[in-house]
Amino acid sequence: MATAASSRDLQTLPGGLTQMSDAEFSLYQALIDRLIGIHLVPIKKAMLSGRLAKRLRERKLANFGEYFRLIDDGGEVQERQIAIDLITTNETYFFREPKHFDALRDRLLPPLKGTPVRAWSAACSSGEETYTLAMVLADALGEHASWEILGTDISSRMLATAQRGLYPLERGRLIPHHLLKRFCMRGTGEYAGTFLVNKTLRKHVSFGSINLVQAMPDIGYFDVVFLRNVIIYFDAATKRQVVDAMVERVKPGGWLVVGHSETLVGLPAGLVPILPAIYLKK
Repeated sequence: MATAASSRDLQTLPGGLTQMSDAEFSLYQALIDRLIGIHLVPIKKAMLSGRLAKRLRERKLANFGEYFRLIDDGGEVQERQIAIDLITTNETYFFREPKHFDALRDRLLPPLKGTPVRAWSAACSSGEETYTLAMVLADALGEHASWEILGTDISSRMLATAQRGLYPLERGRLIPHHLLKRFCMRGTGEYAGTFLVNKTLRKHVSFGSINLVQAMPDIGYFDVVFLRNVIIYFDAATKRQVVDAMVERVKPGGWLVVGHSETLVGLPAGLVPILPAIYLKK
């Protein structure tokens, strides 16, 4: 969030509160690390204050300490989920880091034609990555072939958007024209200025809530797992824990894909780098 917007929020809080104290920030640091594995560095205090300020105002709380006590373990579960939704970063868009999708189409999928294919879009945010994967798989394998994609995230708010599949038109600006025309429908009337991912594509996609730093549910195994632009927020120990858990879910011969700004230092056993940010499971 922009610093200016955060400052406006803080100035309107009850009791004249203007900033989160260092002691309060330390409490949130520990809680967020424990709940979702993200360690907020001190420079993120203004961001955290700005994102939570609206909730303090709506709950008529005097300070960030009161809000912390509300969402701490044993507190209000629903409010804690709202806080997690606000805290987690959700920047995403269709065909982000497109070389990964080119490699998927050109190298991984051709040998899999005629066989069931499963893909996992982890930390999928509002679903753009998941539906990008769906477009690529449908284009390469066929709309009626046997393939499915699981999109997961920790934010219930983002998952609700993903399940709907409705986006502002400008969010589709990087979708290749032939795929946009084939898989998306332009909104009219009250939905003018939006597009909807069509049912043919959405029937191959499912969404669910998974916290990557907690015990992994039994979701089966995948030919490709996208874990992009999320482990950068974890400390080294949590990063290794999450990557190890993801590798277990990749089929032999399948791929694990991370973000271009991320590296897997000390590769887990069985992973081989084959392209930038793409790893093969032997």
